[in-house]
Amino acid sequence: MDDLTSTTRTSPMPAGHPRVPPARVGILVANLGTPDGYDYWSMRRYLNEFLSDRRVIDYPRWKWQPILQTVILAKRPFSSGANYKSIWNESLNESPLLTITRRQTDRLRETLAARYGDAVIVDFCMRYGNPSVESVVSRMVEEGCTRILYFPLYPQYAGATVATANDQFFRALMKQFRQPTARVVDAYFEHPLYVEALAQSVERAYAQADSRPEKLVASYHGMPKRYLMQGDPYHCQCQKTTRLLRERLGWAADSIDTTFQSVFGPEEWLKPYTVEHVAELAKRGIRHIAVASPAFSADCIETLEEINGEIREAFLHAGGTQFTYIPCLNDDDAHIRALSTIISENLSGWLAPGAEAT
Repeated sequence: MDDLTSTTRTSPMPAGHPRVPPARVGILVANLGTPDGYDYWSMRRYLNEFLSDRRVIDYPRWKWQPILQTVILAKRPFSSGANYKSIWNESLNESPLLTITRRQTDRLRETLAARYGDAVIVDFCMRYGNPSVESVVSRMVEEGCTRILYFPLYPQYAGATVATANDQFFRALMKQFRQPTARVVDAYFEHPLYVEALAQSVERAYAQADSRPEKLVASYHGMPKRYLMQGDPYHCQCQKTTRLLRERLGWAADSIDTTFQSVFGPEEWLKPYTVEHVAELAKRGIRHIAVASPAFSADCIETLEEINGEIREAFLHAGGTQFTYIPCLNDDDAHIRALSTIISENLSGWLAPGAEAT
């Protein structure tokens, strides 16, 4: 066993020495974020943090902030709050994204504890809102994490998702007096177990449908086309995700369409737009479609309200008759297997199954 995974025994600490907890490895999964509630002020705080992120909206601050603070944040918290209210987990008083991310983390904790024992601490954070990246990183350091593996739960890389999540993690590290060694997990859109989990979710949905959908639409979160032209690989990774899914399913080349949703602002975004494309499918005589969301690791406002609400309505209003929404991978067994495998691959050199951290 090498020195990275062997147990190091030290002599007793001298009197007056500050407490030194046993060395452990932190595994921190991160998702986009959620408001604390759907009331106006909770929504305003959340939207202000999200829409002030230069990775999300990169207009000059002098131009963007007056519009954001005086126009958008005066109105949008009401409409967004109503959307969140329609999907809110009232029993736990939280958004579905928070509920599902916690379930994912609980299952990963159980899986990784069986693999590594108490050498690991598994937790989650949100890029926007709570629990914040900084608060969870601080807690991990206090609990003895001398190494942290940071895992943004976005299969495809985009500056507005993975990069900004990493930015926040690095900012949190900057505030640590005893800074842990850190790694970040790369985009995993072509990992075989992720593709397998996606394929199984499609096969399960099709088996449960009353009739076989005539078309599968893979709807990804959108971004301005300008970002693609500046070198963001997101569009290409989405296209490859769809191709790998189709190949695993063994379907024809025209069986799955790639589209993009959540368009915001006046400039052109990646096309085709999901809401327009599903309406066009209905006008072409396609009566039954299924929609999956390969870019989302957990169901959230963009899937539960936008896809299963607005986009469903656009298809039915244009003449469609059946709309099958395929849930995100969430805490499905195949998804947890994929995520835990990716984590173990990224722990190489730090931990081996059954080993202790140093």
